[in-house]
Amino acid sequence: MSYNILIKGGHVIDGQNKAPFKADVRVSGGKIVKVAENLEREGVERVVDATDCYVTPGFIETHNHYDAPMWWMPNMFPLPGYGITTTINGNCGFGAAPVHETTEAKNEAIKIFSFFEDIPLEPFHTQLPWDWKTWGDYRESMQRHLKVPINFEFFCGHQALRLAAMGMDATKRPATDEEIATMSDMLREALQSGAIGFSSNTLDYDAEGNPVPSLLADDREFSALFDVLDEFPDKTFEIIISTFQRFTGVEDMERMVPMLKDRKFKTQWAGVPFLKYQMSRGIRPLIDEHERYKREGWPLYTGFTHVPPATMINFNSPLVFAQNNLLAWAEIAKETNVTKKLELLQSEEWRARARETWDDMYPQASFRRPESIIMRDSQYRVGPYGSDVTFQDVIDARSDNAHPSDALADWVLENGVGSTLGFNMEIESLQQIIDLFKDEHALGNISDSGAHAQMLCGIGDHIDMINTFARDNDYLTIEEAIYNLTGKLANFFGLTDRGHIAEGKTADIAIWNIDEIERRPMIKEFDVPDGSGGRGYRYTRDAAPMRMTLVHGEPVFDGGTFTGSYPGRIAGFETHEAFAQAAE
Repeated sequence: MSYNILIKGGHVIDGQNKAPFKADVRVSGGKIVKVAENLEREGVERVVDATDCYVTPGFIETHNHYDAPMWWMPNMFPLPGYGITTTINGNCGFGAAPVHETTEAKNEAIKIFSFFEDIPLEPFHTQLPWDWKTWGDYRESMQRHLKVPINFEFFCGHQALRLAAMGMDATKRPATDEEIATMSDMLREALQSGAIGFSSNTLDYDAEGNPVPSLLADDREFSALFDVLDEFPDKTFEIIISTFQRFTGVEDMERMVPMLKDRKFKTQWAGVPFLKYQMSRGIRPLIDEHERYKREGWPLYTGFTHVPPATMINFNSPLVFAQNNLLAWAEIAKETNVTKKLELLQSEEWRARARETWDDMYPQASFRRPESIIMRDSQYRVGPYGSDVTFQDVIDARSDNAHPSDALADWVLENGVGSTLGFNMEIESLQQIIDLFKDEHALGNISDSGAHAQMLCGIGDHIDMINTFARDNDYLTIEEAIYNLTGKLANFFGLTDRGHIAEGKTADIAIWNIDEIERRPMIKEFDVPDGSGGRGYRYTRDAAPMRMTLVHGEPVFDGGTFTGSYPGRIAGFETHEAFAQAAE
């Protein structure tokens, strides 16, 4: 549907780090056709009053995991209410394509994605059609089955790639030369079919301590895949390094940089540490490495977030416990039967194993610092709990000198398995974050939205940045804040049609009043299929709200609500079509 809209009287921030200017914006045929002062209404044209509002490019989400949720929450609410018009998925090496011919290997890819991104397993099987093998098939299936309100871009993920080429051996060993050649062909096909790049991961280990498949890739494999990516210099590579869990991020980059520093494509490495507990664990040199890469002129860009991640811990998700090597506690979280869960917590056999794994948890694990764990919420409202109560307080309140694992088990039995904990993740240096926002070789707005939905809600983190860094403080100018959410990201990812309010660009636009928008409090929304006909919850937020969000010139959020329109494009639609035509 073609909309003709005239946005009148707003302050335009064009997404190119230039100061706001007063102008009207005319939209027609999904494009911005005129940016000038005092434009008059022409023909059948809706006039939108933007007085006292900013008119900016739609916001780009750098790091999301909606690859699966997009199939069961098609309106993607509240993203349109936050001015988001593009979401980038397939991060961390996780993805849904390509797919191996065996059910076992396909299910392994699903299990890995489900576990590490903390997304329910059953909807992966029941909501996705799985009518694809190649990445191109996957893209065509999404376009055939889905309508989306905003634009979706995807990396080709290393975990799916290895499993598609190697089957279950991808979880056990390095690849052979023949398997590497197969992966290379698969990656090339994905990039030709619209994948925005290639993503990988040197961070993650599962609940049994097993590494994700990409951690088994040797340098031969990485180099071959980078050779393919070099054929597509406008594509990008993303690598998630270990600045959590085992804290091998410095070693990860020492390994990767020689293979990446002379490449034609750009690399985003994430993430540079910024929390106090990270800085105390030997990975501070990564800040210096960021500066070195810039001095040398290497195409390495630092990914970062300005909001502490994964602040919620519950007893139904094993991820956090597994990442701390608390495997007995991961067992509790994996148990879906509440009666059995309670029985385990009371069992002396389980408690003995739990004490043993507690004593063997990683030296850097957060649970080793009970003063940093907050007893956030009690299901039964018994206590002690609350944002000012730490796990250390719970331990100190006991007179029996109990083991910390036993103290936690007793607290859960008293307060309920629906209770939640949290990490007190203090920021080490606010100035470091400000400096990164001002740095052309750093990419912010990593929110992890779409993943860990019972632990966090990354939706709206960008609004917190606008308000905290530009509105409420003078850390950034408003144009710097918007540049970090629009043009800077579009430039990096090669999205040349968006991120810029200018004639001829796609009309992905957000209209908003800076005194009205906020990152709203987290709320529970029970809209996640559990595979049995029921619904689980995710954390979400009410809309910011935007006055209006347009995608390809069509309002998707207007008058305080989602409009029911689905003009979004999937996997580089326009870019891919142009590429295909040029190839012909």
